[in-house]
Amino acid sequence: MDGKLFLVPTPIGNLEDMTFRAIRILKECDLILAEDTRTSAPMLKHFGIDKKVFAHHQHNEHKATSEIIKFLNEGQKIALISDAGTPAISDPGFFLVREAIKNDVAVECLPGATAFVPALVNSGLPADAFCFEGFLPVKKGRQTKFKKLAEEDRTIILYESPHRLLKTLEEFSQYLGADRQASVSRELTKMFEETVRGTLVEIKSHFENNTLKGEFVICIAGKEMSKGERAKNKNKYDDAEN
Repeated sequence: MDGKLFLVPTPIGNLEDMTFRAIRILKECDLILAEDTRTSAPMLKHFGIDKKVFAHHQHNEHKATSEIIKFLNEGQKIALISDAGTPAISDPGFFLVREAIKNDVAVECLPGATAFVPALVNSGLPADAFCFEGFLPVKKGRQTKFKKLAEEDRTIILYESPHRLLKTLEEFSQYLGADRQASVSRELTKMFEETVRGTLVEIKSHFENNTLKGEFVICIAGKEMSKGERAKNKNKYDDAEN
């Protein structure tokens, strides 16, 4: 029997977002690879999934991958999960998937939860074309990234941590303009879910005076969209004066 690697999305907060298919695959597979076994344990217990679970994260994925490929070639069915959301989206998974493909191992990714999709759709910004940046560089290459994004026409999406959110919003204001339209979502699918929309400076002001807790998704209007919005608003003002 041929082995297969399954990439299984898990809820980003609300356990009701787990799919029936994801539960079935996790129950049927031979073993589960989890980013953090302590984080995944309560979720697996909630759904009655009792399988061998091994840690697979950014610190051991290169070392562990050859052994995993060996198990897959022996015919085992292995599922990879991250702490929340879809594996390989700003989480471990890419390296294992690439190596599995190189070794002619079947790979199947289930559809499911990921934070940036609901944040984008909920932002009110154009969703027909966008670029996803994940987490920005902390130091090296950070300024270069901002300069590049300042010329981006598509809606920009990225993740940010609570302790860097205000700094990142301030830097985007400097490089893209304080009046650039944006949306920031936090704690998606959870009890204290919040989405704040407005200009970059307005959103920064909001979070300077409110809770900085949870995972944040930032969506920012692209350059061309911003030009169009400004032109449209100018026409409105001109019409009103006439």
